[in-house]
Amino acid sequence: MAAQKHNLKYEPEFAAFWAKLAGAGGEIPEQSLEELREANDTFMRTMFAQFTPVPSVIRTKHSTKSYDGAEIDVYRYATEEQRSSKTPLPAVLHIHGGGMMGGSVEIFKPYIENLVDRSGIQFFAVEYRLAPENPHPAPVEDSYAALKWIIDNAAEFNVDATRLAVMGDSAGAGLSAGVSLLARDRGLQPPLKKQILVYPMLDDRTIFAYHAPEYQSPLKELVILNTNTLVRCWEYLLGKDKAGKPEADVSPYAAPSRAKDLSGLPAAYIEVGNLDWFRDESIDYAKRLSDAHTEVELHILPGVPHGFEVAGAISTAKKAVDLRVDAIKAIAH
Repeated sequence: MAAQKHNLKYEPEFAAFWAKLAGAGGEIPEQSLEELREANDTFMRTMFAQFTPVPSVIRTKHSTKSYDGAEIDVYRYATEEQRSSKTPLPAVLHIHGGGMMGGSVEIFKPYIENLVDRSGIQFFAVEYRLAPENPHPAPVEDSYAALKWIIDNAAEFNVDATRLAVMGDSAGAGLSAGVSLLARDRGLQPPLKKQILVYPMLDDRTIFAYHAPEYQSPLKELVILNTNTLVRCWEYLLGKDKAGKPEADVSPYAAPSRAKDLSGLPAAYIEVGNLDWFRDESIDYAKRLSDAHTEVELHILPGVPHGFEVAGAISTAKKAVDLRVDAIKAIAH
């Protein structure tokens, strides 16, 4: 097959960073689950190294029970002023990334502290159980349980439950979209105000199509997430008998792009790099939300792949965080 003509390329700052690492180098060798988790978590720690801790943001640990009785931890991030407020305040439930099989609240701690500091809005973060030990529905149900817990304890934590958002990055964004669907379908009151989806992992089918040997795309040379890794993440969550199979009975709460009806969902902020495997499914989800008459803010960042923050405080990362902070601030109004 002839090479496709294109003008896709890394933006200069990311290109300079990636050149030092000698590029992606194609598909990675088969790794054990433990090796895959360690590689994932090391990558994310590097991503968030650009964010310095914010001592004025106080973290407290709490717990609640999930759908099956399992106890899960929920962390609150709030300033002293927010903790002592007599007026109910808006809040965000953050759901961490890591392909559903990795990541932790601890890894995202400096990032969350900075978002609280810059937005002026308190955060909660859920330590959901990971696949494959805890496949679907555990991750999304744990996340929904945390959301319900925040609403049930709104008075104690000075939360205005009418100004509550879910936010996540990558797999966490996919879970945020799944929680938004669950909240709608279960009639959660008050309804969620917003879903903030940063390069969301929404559709198990697309990455399997990209993983096929016959698939040709200039993206293959530029993405930094390997398709075999993403395939494994979906198989861990859904099982090999279902993951990536269009005809399979896959829950939309696990793969939100499979939802047939996107009406009645909260306003959405969606952000994705133009060199991200998740680009097209993000654009499609944004269009379908818009078609369902839901307010959508979509940003496609040129010249960067998935997890571009790994390059540090490059101008695109600064711009992206600025956009996210603005999206968070908007829930206060």
